[in-house]
Amino acid sequence: MLTKQLVDKIFETSYGSFEESTILHAKKSLLNWLGVTVGAIEHKSIDMLLEVSDELGSSEQATILGRNKKTDISMAALINGTSSHIFDFDDTHLDTIHHPSGPIAPVVFALGETRNLSTKELLRAFILGCEVELRISNAVYPSHYQKGYHITPTAGCFGAAVAAGILLNLDKEKMVMALGIAGTQAFGLREMFGTMTKPFHPGKAAQNGLLAALLADKGFTSSKQVLEAKRGFANVMSDSHDLTKVLDKWGESYEFEKNAFKPYACGIVLHPSIDACIQLSEFATPEEVESIELTVNPYVLELTGKDQPLTGLEGKFSIYHTGAIAFLEKDAAEEQYSDEKVNASNTVEMRKKIKPVVSEDISEEKVKAVLKKTDGTTQVVVIEDATGSIDNPMTQEMLNKKFTKLCKPIISQDKIDEVIEKTMRFEELDSVNEVIGSLYNERILMN
Repeated sequence: MLTKQLVDKIFETSYGSFEESTILHAKKSLLNWLGVTVGAIEHKSIDMLLEVSDELGSSEQATILGRNKKTDISMAALINGTSSHIFDFDDTHLDTIHHPSGPIAPVVFALGETRNLSTKELLRAFILGCEVELRISNAVYPSHYQKGYHITPTAGCFGAAVAAGILLNLDKEKMVMALGIAGTQAFGLREMFGTMTKPFHPGKAAQNGLLAALLADKGFTSSKQVLEAKRGFANVMSDSHDLTKVLDKWGESYEFEKNAFKPYACGIVLHPSIDACIQLSEFATPEEVESIELTVNPYVLELTGKDQPLTGLEGKFSIYHTGAIAFLEKDAAEEQYSDEKVNASNTVEMRKKIKPVVSEDISEEKVKAVLKKTDGTTQVVVIEDATGSIDNPMTQEMLNKKFTKLCKPIISQDKIDEVIEKTMRFEELDSVNEVIGSLYNERILMN
């Protein structure tokens, strides 16, 4: 049975079996996750979640990163996971448009903090949690996603359960049960994109996976074949699937190492167009532009076809706004997706000149951009590998700068430097609390 075989593979994979490259990628992933989580922690949706937490009388167990506040581990997993996806600036598995760290890292940090666990065991739980969710994503993508499911939380809850199960020292039988309990909580609709509920998804997946492992630890029962059963996850939630991808070449290669980091604060499918529009901005002023034609895969326009966005969140799902703002400001970071930027007269005027064209002959990670000037001349840019892709990845220096820019409004530069240094030698730390302690927000007063 597949679910049991998967659990066997998890138990066979020790920390010592990881290559140095895998460990390094895990640390980079955690640094990226910490940056996007802390950077968005003052968002109004986090205020709302904290208000609910207070109303529920949550006990003080685990830290809300960057807020100087503790809640119970369940709410901490939910809130930290939600914060990490608010800017849509988190890591992405390009093959399935899945954001791996969001459902897993909050569980690792919550349990690591409250149980003072070994940082090497935390890294093992993080890597294996991400590996499981990505392999399950591979098995059901693209059918599952095309049906309207948000694959990050649906597959992510399995990874969160695995990470929690490892850190709770579940035996094999209980780990199988945890996967079953997690799988029946798999949720997330793409209809929610552009609203506060989209970033809620990875947070809820973290919370659901954690709950699944906690219940399994108590002897709570579930199906032993949640992945493969006739009425299990794959058959119910996708019209076609290939479950051999869950175990294929396990231990020989890590799907997790395909996890990419974003230089821009929007969906990864927009990144080639951003690179192209930034390059085109060197050849003309906004007034000289008659049109910018962006030839993209149909999937790009399906995901980002909002032609008249009214909010920053909607702007993240608009190739029109994104192309316009990239041309105007040569960037697409979080500040380019404010409500003010989306509604600014120069942005609105420029986005009228963005002309997306779909073509089945172009892949999702590429774009052909043609700038037509008012004098009739043209300039062509073709992006094969966008900045941040596997073949054109962000460097360590770029990651450090991204982390710094995200966290500067929240913590001091000294603390920023500390977190970067400690995260990049995570396995040497005595406790994750060394990182958490450097994320104390000195600039806000909590209610």
